[in-house]
Amino acid sequence: MLNAHLVPPSKWVARSQGSIICLVCGIAGYVGERNAVDVVFDELVKLEYRGYDSAGVAFIEGTGIKVLKKAGRLSELGKLLGETSPTSRSAIAHSRWATHGGPTDVNAHPHLDASGNLSLIHNGIIENYLDLKDGLLQRGHKFLSQTDTEVAAHLIGEEYEKGGTLEEALIRAAKQLRGAYSLVLLSAIEPEKIVAYRKTSPLVVGIGKGENLLASDVPALLPYTREVLVLEDDTMVVLTKDSVRYLSGDGRELPVRPIYIEWDVARAERGGYEHFMRKEIHEQPDVVRQCLAGRIDESGQVRLSGVFSDNVWNEIDRVNIIACGTAYHAGLLGKHLFEKLLRLPTDVYFSSEFRYGDPVLSPKSLAIFVSQSGETADTLAALKLCKARRIRTLGIVNVVGSSIARECDRTLLTQAGPEISVASTKAYTAQVILLTLLALHIAQVQEAPGLRIADWTEELLALPNLIQEALAHEDQVIQVAELIKDMPLCFFLGRGPDASVAYEGALKMKELSYIPTEESPAGEMKHGPLALVQSGVVAVFGATEMATLDKVVSNMKEIQAREGTVVAITSDETGTVRKAADHTITMMPSRLEFLNSVLSIIPMQMLSYHVARLLGRDIDHPRNLAKSVTVE
Repeated sequence: MLNAHLVPPSKWVARSQGSIICLVCGIAGYVGERNAVDVVFDELVKLEYRGYDSAGVAFIEGTGIKVLKKAGRLSELGKLLGETSPTSRSAIAHSRWATHGGPTDVNAHPHLDASGNLSLIHNGIIENYLDLKDGLLQRGHKFLSQTDTEVAAHLIGEEYEKGGTLEEALIRAAKQLRGAYSLVLLSAIEPEKIVAYRKTSPLVVGIGKGENLLASDVPALLPYTREVLVLEDDTMVVLTKDSVRYLSGDGRELPVRPIYIEWDVARAERGGYEHFMRKEIHEQPDVVRQCLAGRIDESGQVRLSGVFSDNVWNEIDRVNIIACGTAYHAGLLGKHLFEKLLRLPTDVYFSSEFRYGDPVLSPKSLAIFVSQSGETADTLAALKLCKARRIRTLGIVNVVGSSIARECDRTLLTQAGPEISVASTKAYTAQVILLTLLALHIAQVQEAPGLRIADWTEELLALPNLIQEALAHEDQVIQVAELIKDMPLCFFLGRGPDASVAYEGALKMKELSYIPTEESPAGEMKHGPLALVQSGVVAVFGATEMATLDKVVSNMKEIQAREGTVVAITSDETGTVRKAADHTITMMPSRLEFLNSVLSIIPMQMLSYHVARLLGRDIDHPRNLAKSVTVE
């Protein structure tokens, strides 16, 4: 075990300054001989790169539990701790990225159960929390916050009062919870242990001597130990200072098999990946699961809370999607869906052009504002124009409490988690998925003829596994990248939805590698851009639409006839594309061609990443670019 240098309470505030903010929850837990409050605060500091909007700590004090929490930066919690200098031998702590309820002191974690003897921190989403809350309210429970976490705390506390150990109560309660989550508990009745349960949302245990730790990510543990147990899905741990018990979801003992972490702290923050971008590309299966969580019910119907009432959806006669960069490209796929599934006229505008173009806005139209940060200046300016004209507004953002989230009439959260790399990857995928869910929700309300919603939702739920399969082609993508990395120009082409995805693929290539790109529908090549094709030029084709496959193959031949190289990304299993292209990456297909187009962005992201890596570019921080553009 490494010797960890802990700063005294007077340094709490200073240690948290200057860290990177980027949005997701951090979990920390400690039981041992050190001051547990010091340790868990230090763990949160190590996780601060993940981002948050509030933070809190719960610890054993005397015969009870003390909770201190504060909205805002971690330094605010540090000030609160510095005023009281608490000491304890067991504590849990959390830095929250809001999903249920705004970023306030009350909504911050930890939360207490009804008795006040049990404290809970939580990552992820409890999908059925409203049903559970209704039952608890009927049984006399009262709630202080708007969170699903407090509901889970009351449910577990109720089970705890029935008797048995804390872990037994958690097992019984977990059977009633639906969603993707991790739960960490501290009890005044059993003060010398911490109990945690993982269902999808990551948890890791640090194994020490006379002490044990818990966190949502490895970097928090490295100052204390390199012996780490990574919890599998549907498992739990019981920590005391001298023991780690590892259990299945139904309470069976499992062997404790820790791994030794050799990464330095910087690499650990990236999950062992060389760059945040590659880590975020590989997070996309879980991102899609998170985006879908709680939004598709057991009958296969879409359930979006917080959107307009049904009569509004029946009244809307036009949709305007307004966004910048990657979000604009997600909007292009939204346009395809709204028009194809709903026959609803849809325009996609660049935010920077919208208000200067004196747009014609129908009083019955809907303006959808898509932004990862929710702070994009051009998009906010367009939003203000729509509000001035009394147009209904809907935000699709990743940040609770952001300007767009606050200003729009209604807001849907992508729930994509942190995206630290400047070049957006998983935020794009989450935006497309949420636009798809929105289109299906409207189709349900309007009873769109001939559309089987359950078929779409079934394929959406299967999409994470298809993304995982697409990611498995990375070695093949690397081989292609090595062959084409010196290209002077790269085309990105496709037809239908593939053409929309091509725009995003091209943006990734130019952002990361600084190689010039040309992007357009494949059929437009012969109207001018074909003049740029010569030996060494590469054309990346999205080829997932079977109805236009023959035409796309003809476009490939036009490139090759002028000594260009063709890379095809396809779900075609007939071999037609493989025979035509110079290099082919074939993905496992969805039954819905639209989702095959969505899948094609995964190999494009990987190709751009690896070309840039081979060229020695600064991948996470491309030149001249920033993550959130807050100037016009």
